[in-house]
Amino acid sequence: MNNQFPFFEGQGQQMPSFGNQFPGQMMPPIGQFPGQMMPPFGQFPGSQEPSFPPSFPPPGQQGQQGGAPTSPPPSFVPQRQSVGVYAVDPGSIRGCLYHNTYVWLTNGNSFWLYPTFVGRNSVSGFRWNGFMWTYYGTDLNRIASFQCF
Repeated sequence: MNNQFPFFEGQGQQMPSFGNQFPGQMMPPIGQFPGQMMPPFGQFPGSQEPSFPPSFPPPGQQGQQGGAPTSPPPSFVPQRQSVGVYAVDPGSIRGCLYHNTYVWLTNGNSFWLYPTFVGRNSVSGFRWNGFMWTYYGTDLNRIASFQCF
């Protein structure tokens, strides 16, 4: 087989040999791609792991700050207090951070929430789905009422 390619710059250049593999099957070592200016994360001296915003805890983080609770919420459903509000104030629900909180939404849904972040317009944390805690967030104007425990 002739490995001569006349359309390459300079006549007589040969096609690189890839052995028995196609070019797409060979991967150069990490950091060896042409034009790659930065090494993969963590290879700089003194580099640290990426930080996550407070509303999204890193996977596997447990404990009081940011992780899902390790036990289910209380087994009762509290009685709803009839309060006529248009939207929940972030300052009022902030006191429920890292506490089991029962939430009633404006659409009629209700559930246990373990809030880990309260923003100006939203709350996020872990919602109990009946079997396990799942990450959840919602706008404060969707919450009709709540109660902390």
